[in-house]
Amino acid sequence: MLDPEKAKAASRLLVGHWDNGTRLDAIPEGLRPQTRTDGYAIQSGVTDRSSAPLFGWKIAATSLAGQRHINVDGPMAGRLLAEKSVEVGGTVSLATSRMRVAEIEFGFRFGRRLSPREAPYEIAEVMEAVATLHPAIEIPDSRYDDFCAVGAPQLIADNACAHLFVIGEAAKDDWRAVDLATHEVAGFVSGKARYDGTGAAALGDPRIALTWIVNELSGLGIALQPGQVVITGTCVTPIGVEPGDEVIGDLGRFGRVSVRFI
Repeated sequence: MLDPEKAKAASRLLVGHWDNGTRLDAIPEGLRPQTRTDGYAIQSGVTDRSSAPLFGWKIAATSLAGQRHINVDGPMAGRLLAEKSVEVGGTVSLATSRMRVAEIEFGFRFGRRLSPREAPYEIAEVMEAVATLHPAIEIPDSRYDDFCAVGAPQLIADNACAHLFVIGEAAKDDWRAVDLATHEVAGFVSGKARYDGTGAAALGDPRIALTWIVNELSGLGIALQPGQVVITGTCVTPIGVEPGDEVIGDLGRFGRVSVRFI
């Protein structure tokens, strides 16, 4: 296990690059996480940069193709910081962006606490704790020059590439009886391109993805809190963006959300 002081030092290093819009090759060897648990220990320090309560969580690498792209063997959890939330229709600068992609996702806001426990949570009890469903756009980024080369522990330490995000209004239609795995999702770029997918891209079903992160956090001794939002992974191929683009995420009957890039 990584020494707590070394974990704090690694976290300060990554947060400094995040704040400055700069990057590094890798965490220095003496501070480098060797396991996923080490990575989460470093990641936990990211909340020190925020004066607001934790907004919620994201899941990265929820598709096999995404896992292969960044050379990991499973999904990863990351923290969403309140000050990184972008209003619907808002504007995002790409000046320091490394990834330059937008992802269309399901978001779930929790209505009650799910505490850590020894027994795994089942899908039904996780969904009972959810208050609302939201359309969402994630705009991830990395603090590494080559995020495909550093491996899962360092990517987890880097907050699982969390950066900016947009959360739309709560869906007005009843969504609980809908098969979210087969529900169609679309992304549009400035009227010039369309990307299609379904909820199945998120670990086979957004509800499965949501249950995965509840259990991942439970194993780390972390509770999902009322009011926190979880975005469950992109449902379409990550959308490459350039200055001047507007991206619209369309969850059909569950609403739309948009963001502009400069």
